[in-house]
Amino acid sequence: MKRVTGAALLSLTLLAGCGNAGGSSGDVTLSYWLWDDNQKASYQACADAFTAANPTIKVEITQSAWTTYWQNLTTQLAAGEAPDVWTNQGSYYPQFVAAHQILDIQPYVDASKIDLTQYQGGLAELFTKDGERYGLPKDWDTMALVYNTDHVAAQGISPDALTTLTWNPTDGGTFEQVIAKATVDANGHNGLDPAFDKTRVATYGYLPEWADGSQGQNGWGNLAASNGFTYLDQNPWGTAYRYDDPKLAQTIDWFRSLIAKGYSPSFDKASTLSNDALLNAGKGAMTTAGSWMINSYLGDSAKVTFAYAPLPVGPQGRKTAINGLSDAIWAGTPHKDEAWKWVSYLASPACQDIVGGNAVVFPAIASGTDKAIAAHQAKGRDVQVYVDEAAAPGGTYFLPITEHGNEISTIVQSAIQSAVRGQTDSATALKKANDQVNALFK
Repeated sequence: MKRVTGAALLSLTLLAGCGNAGGSSGDVTLSYWLWDDNQKASYQACADAFTAANPTIKVEITQSAWTTYWQNLTTQLAAGEAPDVWTNQGSYYPQFVAAHQILDIQPYVDASKIDLTQYQGGLAELFTKDGERYGLPKDWDTMALVYNTDHVAAQGISPDALTTLTWNPTDGGTFEQVIAKATVDANGHNGLDPAFDKTRVATYGYLPEWADGSQGQNGWGNLAASNGFTYLDQNPWGTAYRYDDPKLAQTIDWFRSLIAKGYSPSFDKASTLSNDALLNAGKGAMTTAGSWMINSYLGDSAKVTFAYAPLPVGPQGRKTAINGLSDAIWAGTPHKDEAWKWVSYLASPACQDIVGGNAVVFPAIASGTDKAIAAHQAKGRDVQVYVDEAAAPGGTYFLPITEHGNEISTIVQSAIQSAVRGQTDSATALKKANDQVNALFK
């Protein structure tokens, strides 16, 4: 269907409320997949409200854990038995575009006159390529430091000091000084004490994340960006990566130095438990955490008291990754019109206000974000740091979106992990990885 003809037909279809372009008549049950169990209840509430307004369309939600989710989705798409709609993520969706498994919704967006300016800045364009659109923003996230309030207070670190941290790859700035002070050995000596025993650490000052693919969203990526590192020649859909940039190697070397000094656990020790589990067990003082983890740290399940602080300011300023999810429609669904109604509802204030009111994530529309902030405040939670970072001019960057995402993630993560283990130096590992990554595009 040509773009102009498609838009005209879709206008009639949407007004009539029945299917022409792959739609159907009568009652329809749409399958909708997501991976976050914390969000399932919010989207079930959206589904109930949607069906109340569209009685002939029901939505059946399936939730599965992250790894299983992508494995099952890839298998189902290959088999031609995919869900009608699924929650999509930037590092995965290019493979579905390349395989023509995901529907271009631009004709629907045009016919419905969707206001793309209502979404958090820049997110709407992440899911486009060559004039086609593969999703609408549903939420956004940024990164911040999360810390054990009782532990840092016991080490004489004030909350105010954590709001003005600086970082550089040479000596770590005040960020490393705080990390050292928050590191305590079995005899109660912190990392600044000459008597500190790095072989018997009871609480590490900082917990890095090494199972972080090719993006480093949960740690190294943010500091590397603040050091001047950029992933790609252009984003999205660039074809020349820059993992061989010395600014990235400097950043990884700094993280390695934390391990060597005893301020962070070695990769092998850190790999058995998640960082939130280690923090709750008192084994770590702080880490970098995305806004999607707010309920894990400030909710009733947390075993210690946590609070948030902004990321440190690096040589190029404070930088945080900003990311967002969308909802994709399977190109093979027999219910395209109904699926579009559901996707457009998910991307509307009506649904995003419901999600925001449940304070699980920050919705992509401002009114939903406002409701999320209010809901957190009503529970006595201070999460403003995430919002402030998102609003800071020049303070955010987008994670890379290109083809070969899975392959790139494996190559780069393996290279960084080998450097962290001391099997090779960072510059050599990253140069080799970058050559392998860029060869994928030739």
